Amino acid sequence: MPSTFKTNPENLYDLLVKCHLGKVQLPDFQRSWVWDIERIASLLASISKGFPVGALMSLEAGGEVAFHPRPIEGSPESNREVTPQELILDGQQRVTSLYQATIRKKVIATKTARNKKLSRWFYFDIQRAVDPLFSREESIIPVREDKTLRSQFDQIIDLDLSTPEMEYENLYFPMTDVFEKDDWSFNFISHWMNREGGEEKIQIFKDFRESVLKNFSDFQVPVITLDKTTTKEAVCTVFEKVNTGGKPLDAFELITAIYAADGYQLRKDWLGGDDELGIYDQLKTYSRPGDAKVGILSGVEPTDLLHVISLFHTRELRLQAEATGKSGKDLPQITGTKDALLNLPLAAFLKWKDQAIDGFQRAAKFLYQQNIFRTYDLPYQSQVVPLAAILGHLGIQSEQAAKRARLAQWYWNGVFGELYGSSTETRVAKDFIEVPPWLEGGATLPSTVHDAQFRSDRLLTMRMRLSAAYKGANALLMLEGCQDWRTGQKFSDAIFFDEQVDIHHVFPQKWCKDQGISKEVYDSIINKTPLSKRTNQIIGGEAPSIYLAKIEKGSKIDTPVEPQVLSDFLGSHLVASEYLRVDDFEGFFKQRQKNLIGLIERATGKQVSLEPVSEETGEEDSDGEIAWA
Repeated sequence: MPSTFKTNPENLYDLLVKCHLGKVQLPDFQRSWVWDIERIASLLASISKGFPVGALMSLEAGGEVAFHPRPIEGSPESNREVTPQELILDGQQRVTSLYQATIRKKVIATKTARNKKLSRWFYFDIQRAVDPLFSREESIIPVREDKTLRSQFDQIIDLDLSTPEMEYENLYFPMTDVFEKDDWSFNFISHWMNREGGEEKIQIFKDFRESVLKNFSDFQVPVITLDKTTTKEAVCTVFEKVNTGGKPLDAFELITAIYAADGYQLRKDWLGGDDELGIYDQLKTYSRPGDAKVGILSGVEPTDLLHVISLFHTRELRLQAEATGKSGKDLPQITGTKDALLNLPLAAFLKWKDQAIDGFQRAAKFLYQQNIFRTYDLPYQSQVVPLAAILGHLGIQSEQAAKRARLAQWYWNGVFGELYGSSTETRVAKDFIEVPPWLEGGATLPSTVHDAQFRSDRLLTMRMRLSAAYKGANALLMLEGCQDWRTGQKFSDAIFFDEQVDIHHVFPQKWCKDQGISKEVYDSIINKTPLSKRTNQIIGGEAPSIYLAKIEKGSKIDTPVEPQVLSDFLGSHLVASEYLRVDDFEGFFKQRQKNLIGLIERATGKQVSLEPVSEETGEEDSDGEIAWA
């Protein structure tokens, strides 16, 4: 059944009262209230002028979408026991700001634009509010928790509003009284009645009441209300459409709220709490010690875990359907689409969670074995999902050498075929279905292995880490056992981090520029290789013949390297030393291109295509190599 909605204007005060009573709450996926004092003041100023502040969107409670409700922040604690009538999908920051600044009648715990926490009350400077020389924002004054404004490092009190009488005397109106202004108005007039200058002050207040406060009383908020028949998929889609200025909503946030209705705290399960490790901490097992930000699994999102679990769950549903004799289109799909995630039962999540976690941890181990140690160097974050699903499915059997070799072949075909760049949901599901039987010795190639193609001229355009193949070539060189030119060390994970290994130029940029070599040529992966920071410092911007001599000679802190040994070190990078010793860039370039093609062919198990170059900077010669003018 399609979802229906209605749009009605609602009086602002009535809406905030509903929030106070718990009749209007939030779904639990909504993030906490975060607005700073400037944004709150701007919102109050807009309403005080009767300007629109955008429509709200709500969902009638009690329908198919059984979100766990959460009261508006700052509302009475007893609201947690109240069954709401509506849940705010879009506009909670505005509603919470207005609620806390007005009818809550307590100081607001907010922050500055630089995220410094503070507590503030909001007041109208009545005289500024009616003076056209001041903007309305300038008339809204946040004051300290003790209702003072201070200067000189808080030593001097410039304004004291700590009693109602001081508010009347200074002509400052408390925002907490905008909807209950009659008593304050009566007392203000009484305070100034029959006093010198009182008539003028009273008239200023009457102008303020009519031009400012009346706008709060009369303010109507457009509210789009989705009825109870609205589906989970529709709620997610609608929220993303209307929430362009806020935090994007993903399936994890919605499922968190759905599971919470059954008493399960998915967010806590993911992030941990109360000194308990969450799922994310388990997934960081293979991170660099003490630095999870660069760990190989630090980029895994909660939805990635749900995706793998959904693949396990929908595969089980398909097998069950097959057992009953169903076939063809009657069989449910094996999938991890957003729709599938939103319909993932809690029981299925709990059943497959540990196996999915095991799959990710095995994926991390596999990536380390491929000499990929950081998310920074990970060719495709999206390919981790099918990798984890496949390894979670296989479990300990994935450790068998023959299976591991084929798994590596599938992985590198995905990288060099550049097949995980976009629209990956279908490919993930196909790989999950097709790769395991192939690993068991099946003859049918998985689509990713079958579809992958790599052209020789692609090496020329691989110049930045934005390219998955660029990162892949770097990892393959380390996997082949390339050694640092200065120390001869192979780049294991310990050496990789300790020696600050990164991708550097073989023929330095400065030397190439001086020789008039095009950046499009010298900046390609063909002229780059993994080296330690110290070795790269020795290379500097000098010609290879010069820096090789320096490495062979050594220094106070560097041991001399025999010429033949250094040639062997260079050879481990697929670099022919004879070209470097005579600064022959063209000879080096052609030879290394051939060597890198061989490296990629060994990893993918497929022949690299030798096709014409697509760029103006080169042309194909008779041997399929790239000739450079």
